[in-house]
Amino acid sequence: MVIPAYNEENRIAGFFDSIRQFEGELIVICDGDDKTADLVETIAKNRPDLSMRCLRFPKRLGKGGGVKAGLEAARTPFVGYADADGSTTIDEMNRLYEHLSTFDAVMGSRWIAGSSLLIRQGWMRRLESRGFNMVIRLLFGLTFNDTQCGAKVFKKSAVDAVLPLLVSRGFEFDVELIWRLVKAGYRIEEVPIQWQNMGDSRVRKRDMIKMLAGLLRVRFLAKTP
Repeated sequence: MVIPAYNEENRIAGFFDSIRQFEGELIVICDGDDKTADLVETIAKNRPDLSMRCLRFPKRLGKGGGVKAGLEAARTPFVGYADADGSTTIDEMNRLYEHLSTFDAVMGSRWIAGSSLLIRQGWMRRLESRGFNMVIRLLFGLTFNDTQCGAKVFKKSAVDAVLPLLVSRGFEFDVELIWRLVKAGYRIEEVPIQWQNMGDSRVRKRDMIKMLAGLLRVRFLAKTP
């Protein structure tokens, strides 16, 4: 499981404290300028029960660039990624992995029946999320309700087939990845998830403008198979 951790020194310890066990490998992408990487390496030494790798990068990769680097580095037949803030628990991620027995990709969703939002986002953030989803439906023809939830798992073979095509490096990465998988004919399931808003969102207003510009670039300028 890939954990993009850009300047997460204030939250990363809490994330790992919440993990009682995880059978796979945890790949932490550290591309910031704080002490996140040092903390992760210390945690790895103190948690021999967890298989952990810390990948350091000297410059910002972007949310999508970091996830892509982690997925490329993964060596297991099933891969996934989750936010470092702990908004999705490891138990919920394990539940998503179970669905890969019948699907090629599984997306956690906050906006379908059966989901449980322990702590909700503010009304403005929810409004922005629904508006963004509408744009995605219009541009890409995707029918999913929550492409931006930071909890997704995949068969590694499916991810490897589309990663070379991806051009996104920002927060729009999730949309392009799902779109490429759909176009390639892979089976994708959207699963209700238990989620909680942890605050201190890394997505700012300027990021939303960049996301929209990135989506337009992907839809109209990027190569398609």
